[in-house]
Amino acid sequence: MTVSALSAARTLCELRDWQISNLELQKILYLAHMFYLGDTGEPLVHEEFQAWEYGPVIPEVYRHAKGFGSDRVRNVFHWIDSVPEGTPEYEELAHAAEGTKDMSSGQLVAATHWKNGAWSEYYRPNQRGIVIPNSAILQEYKERERAVAEKS
Repeated sequence: MTVSALSAARTLCELRDWQISNLELQKILYLAHMFYLGDTGEPLVHEEFQAWEYGPVIPEVYRHAKGFGSDRVRNVFHWIDSVPEGTPEYEELAHAAEGTKDMSSGQLVAATHWKNGAWSEYYRPNQRGIVIPNSAILQEYKERERAVAEKS
């Protein structure tokens, strides 16, 4: 089942005890979406990611959290329902929150700017509104899996 990006964002913020910046939120949401898409064949969130300068962004989530700048996002999602615990979507978000907890903002940016990734394929300097199709995100997942297998 696909969830709203705002519900996923709220859930990630809750899972991280509201100790997450807008930039980190966007990157973790993208990684969760990519792995969910790769594992299930279905998108995690309804909304589309766009290729912005600092990586993949869901504009609606960005608009809600941008006022905090690089500070931690506070609860701007209080009227949005969280993703229900126990669902596959919640589990993917929990896995992403836990798996990235020791990563810096710079490391998250580097992860989403991967040279074989969807963002790198679609990003154009000084242009916004360029959608990263789920087919490209799925291809990134497959390329990452292949790269891991080659290292083994």
